[in-house]
Amino acid sequence: MVTRLQAARERPAWQQLDTAQLVLMGAAAALVVAALAWLAANGGVDDPQPAIVFGVLIALGELFRMNMPGGREAAPISRAGALGYGMLLSVGGDPVSYSPLQVIAVTACGMVAGTLPHVAVGRSPRLDAMARRLVAAAVVAILFRPLTDVLFTGEPLTQPQWLTALGLMTAISLAAALADMTVAALIRSEAVRARFGIAFVDEFRASALLCAASSATGMLIAVATSVMDLAALLLFTAPILTTQFAFRRYAAVRTTYLQTVRALSRVTEVGGYVETGHSLRVSRLSVAMGRELGMTEAELLELEYAALMHDIGQLSLPDPIPGGATVLSSPEDQRRIADLGAAVIEQTGVLDMVARIVRGQSDPYRDPAGSRPGPPLASRVIKAANAYDDLMGDSRDRDRAAAVLDRLRADSEYQYDPAVVESLARVLDRRILR
Repeated sequence: MVTRLQAARERPAWQQLDTAQLVLMGAAAALVVAALAWLAANGGVDDPQPAIVFGVLIALGELFRMNMPGGREAAPISRAGALGYGMLLSVGGDPVSYSPLQVIAVTACGMVAGTLPHVAVGRSPRLDAMARRLVAAAVVAILFRPLTDVLFTGEPLTQPQWLTALGLMTAISLAAALADMTVAALIRSEAVRARFGIAFVDEFRASALLCAASSATGMLIAVATSVMDLAALLLFTAPILTTQFAFRRYAAVRTTYLQTVRALSRVTEVGGYVETGHSLRVSRLSVAMGRELGMTEAELLELEYAALMHDIGQLSLPDPIPGGATVLSSPEDQRRIADLGAAVIEQTGVLDMVARIVRGQSDPYRDPAGSRPGPPLASRVIKAANAYDDLMGDSRDRDRAAAVLDRLRADSEYQYDPAVVESLARVLDRRILR
């Protein structure tokens, strides 16, 4: 029988998209069609030289786009170029005037041109991420250009007018950034089944600095081009290029770090202390439960690290526990394994919170004597996920899963947090029980 997961993988790519992604991409496609039709009906591009130069800048930005932590895609140079073109008032003192639809068309053409080399080498584009960048540029152009046509007469701007223009640029860039993060949060909350508020906070923390840098660069390009002509693009793109390389380095270090932790987590499997795949299964189950409980992305990352290394203390045992099932060992052995694992992790000097989570995984949810506080939420999550996988393994038998859940619920008075067990039940309901 074909499972639901296999069926989902066999569906066409567009059927695997969430509703929010489909709506976003449909809106972006409608904007592009309208923009291209408008250009065709009105005899082509007004002020073609800036359009070509900014289009090339956008294309280069798409060519050098990068993958950020959390599966995000960013193209800050492309975004800065699109925003700068949407807010351009003059070139070398000569006023320019063109429709917001022209901004959309130039942005779309630049994005497609920059994406083609990626497609040629087999790297599929993130269409939802491209659509978000296009919609952000459209929001700026649609809000900014009609206002400036009304406020300014087309003559060179005076100092008070420039101050007004800068205020508009700042307010509209901020509105576009907030709209972009809101859309990203909607997509992410639907994709990973997270609460929208939590997803928005995660998006803000992950994207705010890079978004601010690209918005400020776009404004700077628009203003400097009025004085320095199109040469300003070369000069003022350099800072954000440096910022992009710094973010790319950070993303690479974080990816390498996670890969190293995953490799270390397999030491217990290679040594025969736990079943193959146990650490990875507990990690994935813990992260899914953490999302159900409303944990932030930073908390989920710590949870993932701790779940991957939760059994590393078993390496200190003279003889492996049968099947590696710590849930069947004595409380004293569980405490020893947790303490030794935490001690190993503390030696890194940078994973103190992860060590605390691993140390707390053996503690009961509630101290019967009431003499000490309970363990961190992440520890309670790992305790339940580990117990489930110890008793269940890689089996997907629904009756067995229900029996294991009943056993955990029976121990919920002191050992397992009832809220955590119910989050496990909701995750399993989506994966197995239905």
